[in-house]
Amino acid sequence: MELKDKICVVTGAASGIGRSLCHAFANEGARHVICVDVNGDGATATANEIGGHAFTVDVSNEAQIVQMIDAVEQDMGPIDLFFSNAGIGVGGGMETPNDDWQRIWDINVMAHVWASRKLVPLMAARGGGYLVSTSSAAGLLNQIGSAPYGVTKHAAVGLAEWLAMTHGDAGIKVSVLCPQAVRTEMTRGHEDHVAAINGMMEPEPVAQICVDAIRAESFLILPHEDVREYIKNKAENYDRWIGGMRKLNRIYGGKKL
Repeated sequence: MELKDKICVVTGAASGIGRSLCHAFANEGARHVICVDVNGDGATATANEIGGHAFTVDVSNEAQIVQMIDAVEQDMGPIDLFFSNAGIGVGGGMETPNDDWQRIWDINVMAHVWASRKLVPLMAARGGGYLVSTSSAAGLLNQIGSAPYGVTKHAAVGLAEWLAMTHGDAGIKVSVLCPQAVRTEMTRGHEDHVAAINGMMEPEPVAQICVDAIRAESFLILPHEDVREYIKNKAENYDRWIGGMRKLNRIYGGKKL
């Protein structure tokens, strides 16, 4: 998909990858870039920087997502691309409180479900559209020090796969972004975490990699190419891969997200 003249929605747009995506889409000539974030002031700031439109939305609330989509479709036109980028990190293991599990589940997984539930019928009826979601390398490899993050990011990848195989024949394109560490508010103070073992990328090149992947309509977006080899190693010998992850856990397991 070429982004010129398209209507694009980006959640988590106040900072980090989301803000850089908004800038990248605007630079590609998108007709409207809708900057969505629970931080309304941050969303407005991003929108003002690029001549876009801001919405204050808590993506853990399905009704707010639906209301925003309805408003965009009514006032600006049919959404061509929806980038479900907002996400949070929660550290810890089985001891993590239920409320924290539920909140990260709602934001990292159900927000993608709710946006897709609303948009897939609309996009299919008009011949197609594009859904992109941000997962993480943790969605392919898991996360040392955070069961909630690893589990929800795996679920986000699974949902993207399901959407692609179920609705691809209806013209729905799907991509999933799976980076390692990117310099954002989420990673601030965690520069020595295992996710940064191959270096920490800036959000701007990640956004450009996303633009290129959308143009090529590639399902899996891997800004850190090392991840591809890690996936191969995991598939070739799962037991050896688990052993390697246990070694990493001994080194990094005490460093919480």
